[in-house]
Amino acid sequence: MPDTESVTRRPPGPDEPVALGIDPETLATLTGLRDRYGDMVSMTKPGGREAWFVNDPAEVRRILVRRHAKYHKGPGFERVKMLLGNGLIVSDGDVWRRSRTMIQPAFKVQNVHRLMSVMVDCTAHREREWRRAAEAGEPINITSQTSDFALELILRCIFGSDYETELAADGDNPFDFLSKDSTRDLGVVMKVRELRQRLLALIAARRARDEDTFDFLSMYLQATDKQGTPFSDDELLDELMTLIVAGFETSANTLNWVWYLLAGHADVERRMIEEARACLPDDGVPTPEHTTAMTWTQQVLEETLRLYPPVWLYTRRSIADDELEDYDVEPGTDIYLSPYILHRTERHWPDPGRFDPERFAADGTARKERPYFPFSLGPRRCLGEYFSFLEMKIHLGRLLPAFHLRRVSAEDPGLELGINLRSARDIFLQPELRQA
Repeated sequence: MPDTESVTRRPPGPDEPVALGIDPETLATLTGLRDRYGDMVSMTKPGGREAWFVNDPAEVRRILVRRHAKYHKGPGFERVKMLLGNGLIVSDGDVWRRSRTMIQPAFKVQNVHRLMSVMVDCTAHREREWRRAAEAGEPINITSQTSDFALELILRCIFGSDYETELAADGDNPFDFLSKDSTRDLGVVMKVRELRQRLLALIAARRARDEDTFDFLSMYLQATDKQGTPFSDDELLDELMTLIVAGFETSANTLNWVWYLLAGHADVERRMIEEARACLPDDGVPTPEHTTAMTWTQQVLEETLRLYPPVWLYTRRSIADDELEDYDVEPGTDIYLSPYILHRTERHWPDPGRFDPERFAADGTARKERPYFPFSLGPRRCLGEYFSFLEMKIHLGRLLPAFHLRRVSAEDPGLELGINLRSARDIFLQPELRQA
């Protein structure tokens, strides 16, 4: 019998090479490929590497959940690694599994609940600033305000009292540049590296004191792997920098978009105010039961994350043979997954550009099918997801009943499509005091 050669099955796609990055051109390219070829597209990148764009919800879930061990981080993470080292976001394989196992206990809900008082204090700081602006009739830069809020919060949750006595003792936050400069270029990388020595001194002092404190740093210092080995100094620094950057950017960017959307949707805003007044105590620290009852606010946040996922493009690189749908994935194939595109695909989300929190009602389609992954899926799903929702609920629940924020410009802020999805321009809103 004649020899038969096996044929590698490929999704449809263009014949000419396709350049892909993490930029606006890539969003336009991937959207065009989806429109032309469907939800599974194969292509060749300049240089000859095979690449696929996967926009099918079942196959996205298969890659991120069921077959995650067959994929490592893909192209684009080189810049992240320069900034964060080999922390949880960047690492793969045994290094990642060890770090994930050691860090996960810090994010148990009971530990996160112990940090709710810090969330209240940081929100109160914003309230004082907004009140001064409202009384003076001055607009606020909500992009800057939400960044400052989220950065202060994560630093206080990591370092506890050391934040004021060691890091910001002279009145300046040494990490301010992270919220002021979104470029994540080499200049930012160098500033981060300079801070590592300062953090090493803080860590050494914390170890020497051996006192009973509760914050993320203390939990990371106490963490050990299965052999009882703690993080080395370099590992600890990588994980702390990962927590600082990832811990503030997601909440800051989401709150930036939430306030912008609420300023244009009075009906949604009204329901959030009513819920906040009904669910949260007038003063003091709310309980987890209070925030759990804020179901409408949860829907608003989830719909905002649908429209503006913090990471708009994920990449993976296959390290083993796999099969997706009726196609064969060979080792070394780059896989591109875009929450932004999937969340705005009309077949899954009717009228996808419309802001409609009702999509996430308890009995809604989104709850049942979930073609939705703003925090990724599977073992690499963001550990800080619950922390982020909790801080955003407290922030909104405290500030919305006190302030109406009105748009001062009809101009769309646009999108900055880097590693994170941000508004291209800072958003300015005019705070107005509500009647008690």
